[in-house]
Amino acid sequence: MALYGFARLADQVGDAHPGDRGDRLRVLDALEADLDRAFTGNARHALLRDLTPVLQRRELPREPFARLIEANRRDQRVARYATWAELLDYCTLSANPVGELVLQLAGAATPERLAWSDAICTALQVIEHSQDVLEDCEAGRIYLPGELLAAEGCPEADLVKAPASPALRRVLARLAGRARALLRSGDPLVPSLRGPARLAVAGFVAGGHAALDALEAAGFDVTSASVAPARGRVARRALGLWAGRASR
Repeated sequence: MALYGFARLADQVGDAHPGDRGDRLRVLDALEADLDRAFTGNARHALLRDLTPVLQRRELPREPFARLIEANRRDQRVARYATWAELLDYCTLSANPVGELVLQLAGAATPERLAWSDAICTALQVIEHSQDVLEDCEAGRIYLPGELLAAEGCPEADLVKAPASPALRRVLARLAGRARALLRSGDPLVPSLRGPARLAVAGFVAGGHAALDALEAAGFDVTSASVAPARGRVARRALGLWAGRASR
């Protein structure tokens, strides 16, 4: 809960804090300074004070927390991603640190597991961007790689049209294929874990696969209505992964 509180705080500062971009960047700088104080037991913000004992008991590294803050700085400075490689680089800031910290909490942060976790977290971020095309565009941000939009003949104007254009659907179908491949490459992480960590990570992976199933079932029309997986489908997939059955 302390980790979740920190991540939500960083997102709220980056997305919902009143004022212009400069104001948000200054508040993000202040948040990073308070993060440093949390590591010495002198944090000022209540959520950072809640985080302090976790940092101390589990000896968590500073760097993943700093990357989450940097992701929100990038959101203030970058509104478009030209290539798939650029989007993957953004995910190293916005998504992968969460999985790394979960593994740190579980005492399971080996290099091999971290690589699997990064693949899963990147996939989940790509899926979220695919679901939130309209919301992101209305906020002035486009996470769909420009090279894919150009390859499928999808102008930015299509990102706010309902129903979704055939070109946008093709872009999202291609992204879904890449996200599915990333999830599958991270599959070995689940059976490598034990106890609550195994169940939690199975739930994350199952949620990603179920979200991709829902996108496909909706014909990748994400501009007409919100597309989300059914809870029962997520639960069934999670139980299968927890039991050691590979995702399909």
